[in-house]
Amino acid sequence: MATFDRLLTPLRVGATLLPNRMVMGAMHTRLETLDRPHERLAAFYAARAAGEIGLILSGGFAPNPEGVMEPGGPLFNRAEQLDEHRVVTRAVHEAGGKIVLQILHAGRYAKVPECVGPTAAKARINAYAPRALSTQEVRATIADFACTAALAVQAGYDGVEIMGSEGYLINEFTAALTNARDDEFGGSFAGRIRFALDIVRAVRAEMGREPMLIYRISSIDLVEGGMSGAETAAFAKEIEAAGADLINTGVGWHESAVPTIAACVPRAAWRDAIRNVKEAVSIPVMASNRINMPEVAEELIASGVADLVSMARPLLADPDFAKKTRLGMADEINTCIGCNQACLDRIFTERTATCLVNPRAGREIEFAAGKAKQPKRIAVVGGGPAGMAFALNAAERGHQLTLFEAHARLGGQLNLAKVVPGKAEFHEMLRYFEVRLERLGVAVRLGHAPTAQALASETFDEVVIATGVTPRVPDIVGVDHPKAVSYIDVLTGKVEVGARVAIIGAGGIGFDVAEYLLGDAQEALDRGVFFRAWGVDPANANAGGLTRVDAHGAPRRSVHMFQRKAQPLGKGLGKSTGWILKARMRQANVMMTSGVAYDAIDDEGLHYRVDGKPHVLAVDHVVLCAGQHSNRTLYDELVARGAQPKVIGGADVAAELDALRAIDQAARLAMTL
Repeated sequence: MATFDRLLTPLRVGATLLPNRMVMGAMHTRLETLDRPHERLAAFYAARAAGEIGLILSGGFAPNPEGVMEPGGPLFNRAEQLDEHRVVTRAVHEAGGKIVLQILHAGRYAKVPECVGPTAAKARINAYAPRALSTQEVRATIADFACTAALAVQAGYDGVEIMGSEGYLINEFTAALTNARDDEFGGSFAGRIRFALDIVRAVRAEMGREPMLIYRISSIDLVEGGMSGAETAAFAKEIEAAGADLINTGVGWHESAVPTIAACVPRAAWRDAIRNVKEAVSIPVMASNRINMPEVAEELIASGVADLVSMARPLLADPDFAKKTRLGMADEINTCIGCNQACLDRIFTERTATCLVNPRAGREIEFAAGKAKQPKRIAVVGGGPAGMAFALNAAERGHQLTLFEAHARLGGQLNLAKVVPGKAEFHEMLRYFEVRLERLGVAVRLGHAPTAQALASETFDEVVIATGVTPRVPDIVGVDHPKAVSYIDVLTGKVEVGARVAIIGAGGIGFDVAEYLLGDAQEALDRGVFFRAWGVDPANANAGGLTRVDAHGAPRRSVHMFQRKAQPLGKGLGKSTGWILKARMRQANVMMTSGVAYDAIDDEGLHYRVDGKPHVLAVDHVVLCAGQHSNRTLYDELVARGAQPKVIGGADVAAELDALRAIDQAARLAMTL
């Protein structure tokens, strides 16, 4: 069994002793936009504190109105707000935790008309152009940071984190890309970092020595005109001298063309940039980004890369991450798979964050804890995401579960996803379900598809149908030709696909199949391959840490994607990850055609029309990714016999495979029985 001695060792940060080296990183949740916002935030953070995380960093609060992320975004600049913050800090402290307030000025990323920046240069990811701050306004903003820090201490926070990374206002001052000022806050390197240093000094003077002062530095900017590694190291030294107790490391700007936290990024990929900061200072340094298991965190500390690890999304996935690590239960950690579907994608589309693998996240007050008053014998048919999630949640409430799965192993469509390059984390999701189901005593019957009669004969109190989906076979002449194959046959390796491929359907499955046909799952885990493909200089010798893109070899296959809809392919992909997939397709010279009418599949290949004009594409195989049908046969048979089964997951709705909806639906059903 792995041990995590370094991860579990206490650490002194300034005047504060942290019980371990695991930190919940700051992230936006938008919980403040819901009803009972402070109660929700208190329950959210208290659950992580009870899970023994060493320190919690709150979501970012702006120090003044022009610095908010969006209209109505978190802002903390008045004494009248103290009581609402005390609800949160009190809950965390009563649960045994510590929490600091992150102060974040969004700068030119603020989605408000009055946004500001070092200059009037507009960010390409914002519809609004900023107004350049005057020298007097810069000084006033420094005072605003100090005011918010003082309020934070009065509200009971254990300190503050100053957000100087990810392309927000402070980062905009430090980078030559966005700072062409000619006053004392621009021009030279010393001028560009002055704003940040003056903020640290002002905050320290306002708070005194006791509260923690954390500065989040951009360890690698990943934009042209950003800092070099040498400049970042020099800047870190100045931050320490200005009064910081701890330096947290951020990676990249939000407008960077390099993925930084998606599942396609190898674990702990940014360790060299973090080590560069660590070697420059004597105060503790915290690692962040793509650290989702205690083994990864332990190795980063043991190898001297960092003193602590920041994990934001992993604490959405499992609030008990630290406690399970301490108790030797790492195999029961509900691991963040880096999908971004329920957290970042929801935040970027003005919804509240939760978690695909843990639908309780951010909704703690909606999920009552405790055992069921009347335990039942329940049969679950189907061992995919919905079936496993229901069985797990119902078993935790004390019900007696039997889980039937027709195949030789659990997982359903997850077994297809895990072989796609960049989706290896689905292995961890399966491991979690398998281990937890065994520990909870769920009777798992593999290779068994019960009939309606058999289910009735075993006198179950409830039957839950989670039989998933079957691929939709499109109505195309020659769809039974040997060249036509299902995505299931491709991803299971049943069919060895040729060098020239057409993919019919450009939803999530179509893009996954394209990734699978183009790449190698093992290569995708290699940091060197990742850096070459995205043009990252791991030595960070250049401004912004970028270099030329050097794709690793030619694509394994020639791929052409098609869809019926007359709109750009990939429009329905995730907000935070879709651009990555589309960039990968462009790099591999994947052809994409929309507005297609399919005529036939034959020895010549795929016959199709666009705007009435016929075409023939010579291919070795045509992969069918044209949607799914709900597999409801067993459900219908049970209903016909007078039973009242419940149906969840793809068996309920099959419009697009959606583990997020399936797991949420399963967990909520388990709460109602």
